[in-house]
Amino acid sequence: MTDLATAAGAPTEENAIVDGTDANTVAETVGDDGTGDRPVEWAPTDEPPRKKRHIGRWVGIGLGALALALGAASTILIAPGTAIAGVQVGGMTPGAAAEAVSNHLNSMHVTLTGEGDGKHVTGSDLGARIDATKLADKAFAERPMWNLTSWMGAPITAPVTLDDRAADHALRAQVPTVYQDAADAGVTFNGTGYVTTPAKNGSGIDLKALAAAITGAAEKGRNSVSFAAEPATTAPAISDEDAAATAGKLNTLLSTIGFYVGNERTVPIDAATASKWLKVVPEDGKLTIHADQAAIQKSVDALPGLVNRAPVNATSIVDSSGEVLDDLTPGVTGRQLGDVSGAAAAFASQLAEGNGSFALPVKDTPFSSTTLLRKIDVNLSTETLTVTENGNVVDSWLISSGRGDFATHTGSFTVNWKLETQNMGNTDLTKAPYYYQPDVKWIMYFNGDEALHGVYWHDNWGSPMSHGCVGMPEWRAEWLFDWSPQGTEVNVHY
Repeated sequence: MTDLATAAGAPTEENAIVDGTDANTVAETVGDDGTGDRPVEWAPTDEPPRKKRHIGRWVGIGLGALALALGAASTILIAPGTAIAGVQVGGMTPGAAAEAVSNHLNSMHVTLTGEGDGKHVTGSDLGARIDATKLADKAFAERPMWNLTSWMGAPITAPVTLDDRAADHALRAQVPTVYQDAADAGVTFNGTGYVTTPAKNGSGIDLKALAAAITGAAEKGRNSVSFAAEPATTAPAISDEDAAATAGKLNTLLSTIGFYVGNERTVPIDAATASKWLKVVPEDGKLTIHADQAAIQKSVDALPGLVNRAPVNATSIVDSSGEVLDDLTPGVTGRQLGDVSGAAAAFASQLAEGNGSFALPVKDTPFSSTTLLRKIDVNLSTETLTVTENGNVVDSWLISSGRGDFATHTGSFTVNWKLETQNMGNTDLTKAPYYYQPDVKWIMYFNGDEALHGVYWHDNWGSPMSHGCVGMPEWRAEWLFDWSPQGTEVNVHY
């Protein structure tokens, strides 16, 4: 049998390339036992000779590319020798550095001693965290690899913080005997106002001390730390001072709570009703005020009957010049309640912020004004008194005016002084005016000592009877007294 093989002295792939010579075919007889009895035919190589490799050039190109790659990398990597929270981050990108620091904290092994009796938790269980992204970005900004002066810089440290809720949950599960819940201060309504209920301290593991221990271990590059799980005083989330401040806020609110039209508290809300609207709830370590919109809506529904009102028209008595002598009926503007469909929700939001004054949308309805020009006319020829209003006769009756030498003076006067009762004359009848009349009623002086007044000592109406005054029945005098304000014009004539 004839086999094909490459002769031992024939050029190999390598030396063929180096020497550049072609392989020749050689015939040799080789036996089955290797003694040359078996004929073997050497086959010529089929591959053409290869070109020489330029090894030096390729090596040069590789080193150059490596240098370029390292140069490019130096612009995105942190300088060697940089450590963040005990983790070596040199040669890392900021993203990788942040991840390495976070992983280091999450895997931190905390062994509890004391009442913990060898139990343990991890940094991940405790919610251990550090602003790794911010620190890594800062490290890269201040210590980029390309800046050789920043290599081997001082360690970058930062305090580790714990998630209070996660840490509390994890540690309570391991050492429940250490924990006694603190009691928050509260606020309650006592029927007239808001009062506080006191807070009470509790006990638990000091999380600040534990965070400091983890910080120290991390900065030393350690991945474990021991911590004594001993009871420490824990303060309530809501202190007595917090509750007092909330109670004060609510009591101030009670003093002003209501629905307002301008500055007028048109619809006040009493404390008992307000307390049913309001609820004080502890949330995230503070007391929060909540208002019941449905309860407020009941009061909103009753607003139209309490707010709406018709205008009251004004009526004034004036003199001939238009000067007001008396407001018989002061004018009052009417009002109409506007849209309050969203008032309950809006008021609930206000109350939650401590504002109890809700402004109502109201449209004013103006009032009209009426003026009355009232006059008193005394006719001495007919011994009558006539009253007019805006030129119209209201009433007329007989009087008794001054007699003889005491005749009532004529002229235009005004009522300038009014008295409900007075003693007239002189008790000493030997002296002028030589008369005395006690308890004269409904007196209105218009000209010196001449007055309009009631008379009870005679009924001779229509005849002059007095010392200058204008007398009339008492019931007439009382009506005229009420009808005529000070300043009313009095015209006396024949």
